[in-house]
Amino acid sequence: MEKARIVFLVNGDAASAMGLRARAFAERLADQFEIEVVYRAGNKVLAILRFFRHLSRRRPHLCYVFDMAFSGVIAAGCYRLIEGGPMLVDTGDAIYQLSRSTGNRGPLGLALTRMLEWAAFSLSDGIIVRSHPHQELLQSRSIAADVVPDAVDTEQFRPADDEPLRKKYQLDGHTVIGLLGSLVWSPRWQMCYGWELVEVIHQLKGRAVKGLIIGDGTGLERLKARCAELGIEDRVVFLGRAPYQDLPRLVSMMDICLSTQTNDIPGRVRTTGKLPIYLACGRFVLASQVGEAALVLPAEMLVPYEGTKDVEYPRRLAERIEELLEHPEVLRQYDARRRIAQKHFEYRTLAPKVRQAIEKLLSKPSGAEAEFRLRRPPQEPGAGPPPAPLSRCE
Repeated sequence: MEKARIVFLVNGDAASAMGLRARAFAERLADQFEIEVVYRAGNKVLAILRFFRHLSRRRPHLCYVFDMAFSGVIAAGCYRLIEGGPMLVDTGDAIYQLSRSTGNRGPLGLALTRMLEWAAFSLSDGIIVRSHPHQELLQSRSIAADVVPDAVDTEQFRPADDEPLRKKYQLDGHTVIGLLGSLVWSPRWQMCYGWELVEVIHQLKGRAVKGLIIGDGTGLERLKARCAELGIEDRVVFLGRAPYQDLPRLVSMMDICLSTQTNDIPGRVRTTGKLPIYLACGRFVLASQVGEAALVLPAEMLVPYEGTKDVEYPRRLAERIEELLEHPEVLRQYDARRRIAQKHFEYRTLAPKVRQAIEKLLSKPSGAEAEFRLRRPPQEPGAGPPPAPLSRCE
């Protein structure tokens, strides 16, 4: 029997988080489907044209878009309107709310982001989100979604020998508090990933602790400047961006990993791929008590967080870390954390959920017989009027 042809459109390059996610699922679903992974290249307009041309040539039975970004959504949406093949969108963010919160986009950019989100939900036949709070948010807006969290291969990610690297970066003899992520600065909130880590290291100045930050972005120099201001330049190591294959060894240098999400809509809907990686590497995690982390982590790993920027959060983190420093044996219980990763975030466990979502759409009518849902987005304060409905070209 001929396999259904599936095209995975990735809004990113092969090394991006979505590129890794797409390939991981493609490898685990190869027995059921004929899957081709196509990555974004060039500017947005060229990427849209390239994606659409590829879809028109391959004529897949289903198009799966990884991340809710312009190139993949517009190309797949146009192909769906013209050819009628089902479209599945995989998203981990409430993109409009996230853009509003960060303050990185002006009024036009926000309007376009809002229209993109609305178009993606209207055009798609299926939605995959990466957290249960995101599913609940969409359900409150009458949008059905399946949950397939950010995932990890626990054979690839496991505790590694960290002693040579600890000596290289002068971390030996210290409890290392670290994080991994994109350091994108928010002008509105004057923060990015890692701001809380810098403040925690300052508050624990009298203890044998050091910070480790893996990642880069517009906030990197600001974090370094804050370290200089606090006089802790020698207590926080910045490694910059690291290749994916190096992450198990680098993350294994961390004794405590921070996974901080803001207590607002953008933070509550996110899982982020960092949490599964920390757990698969057996690290002890201190996470804000928000979203999916609050559902899967034990109470001793959760720290209350209020609002978008909680200036008291570093103090609460420091108090929890002080307790852990008195009981260092807790930090070495690697297997317990790996079991959480294997239960909730293992690719082998999650791939069947992706298969079910695909099969559900393939079993439905396509083309002119398919239902086309015109959704009006919920009215957000100060967002302006919703876009006018689209009409489907038959």
